[in-house]
Amino acid sequence: MAPNTRGALLVMQSGGPTAVINASLAGIVEEAQRRRAFSRILGANHATDGLLEGRFLDLSAQPRRIWPAIARTPGAALGTSRRKLLPENTPAVLEILARNGVSALIVIGGNDSAENAHALAAAAGKQLSVLHVPKTVDNDLVETDHCPGYGSAARFIALAVMGAGRDAEAMGSTRPLTIVEVMGRNAGWLPLAACLGKREERDAPHIVCSPERPLDVDWFIARVDEAIRRHGFAVAVVGETVRGPDGPLGHQAPEYTDEFGHAYYPSPADFLAHTVAAKLKVRTKAERPGTIQRSFAGARSRTDAAEAYLVGQMAVRALIAGKTDVMVSLVRQPGMAYRCTTGLVPLGRVGGKERPLPASFADAHGLATPAFLHYASPLIGAPLPRFARISLQ
Repeated sequence: MAPNTRGALLVMQSGGPTAVINASLAGIVEEAQRRRAFSRILGANHATDGLLEGRFLDLSAQPRRIWPAIARTPGAALGTSRRKLLPENTPAVLEILARNGVSALIVIGGNDSAENAHALAAAAGKQLSVLHVPKTVDNDLVETDHCPGYGSAARFIALAVMGAGRDAEAMGSTRPLTIVEVMGRNAGWLPLAACLGKREERDAPHIVCSPERPLDVDWFIARVDEAIRRHGFAVAVVGETVRGPDGPLGHQAPEYTDEFGHAYYPSPADFLAHTVAAKLKVRTKAERPGTIQRSFAGARSRTDAAEAYLVGQMAVRALIAGKTDVMVSLVRQPGMAYRCTTGLVPLGRVGGKERPLPASFADAHGLATPAFLHYASPLIGAPLPRFARISLQ
């Protein structure tokens, strides 16, 4: 179905903000303005919450000169939410969209956002064209080589762990263990990014615990002890949802479960730090960067930002070409030099699904293999700094 070019385009940003999600928004707005395919460009204020309440911002009325600056701004300029679109809400949403003259919708988001977009597309039929623009630091969307937002967050993690490693090395026996807890939900893409700055065996991290592999606590303690004996310090990186063979570490109950059924457990880094301190009789430090890692402007990857803008542009072009109920994907091209183009995939193959870290990307200690380094290094933009050591001999 070709979009009603006299109708309005509505854009929403959903899920966790990133360092480059606004680049996708700018790509959408600027491309739609160039193409003059829509009567107005609107933005849903706080995603599904705004969609349900009809809180729409007129983006067409914004001065055009702001969009390059918006593209460089972290966070989510429209506001976001994690609200699930329930079937009983759909008729009201469609009525609100019709009342505002909306003929096309672009949703920028991750797995849950794709699920919402697909449900709305299925319910709307020919009334509404729906496109999904990928976004998640977790990098766990299926049907795409990688996700906008991941490269910048991966760069932050790599830099943070490089610094945490030199801090722990300096402290030595005063506080020999640092555990860094990393986002990523149920996939190990972000934890493994900690290895992107590791140049030699002594460098951090020494252990990476990804959610795909159940964590044996005794194995973890033995690895920490070995690293401390060998190097005088140890740095471990653990995913926020790391679990043991029999369930949550320490058999802790979830603190919260969201509308999409995702359970949030107490910090595995805190649990492991306390456990190692008691077992090895050493001081430990648990670091939890939290949301800082996904919207840190200083770690923004130029590659990530350019691709985030590109998928926004391509979503508008797909709408104009009559596409609906699809996601714009990133397609890595073969060859020695990194090059990425875009494609379109049905949303029914994306929503509610997760892409785990391939087993070939991590070794027996959870550290990155050359295959992962080849995959992730182009995504973080400029080369990471190289640190030096004074010879102590």
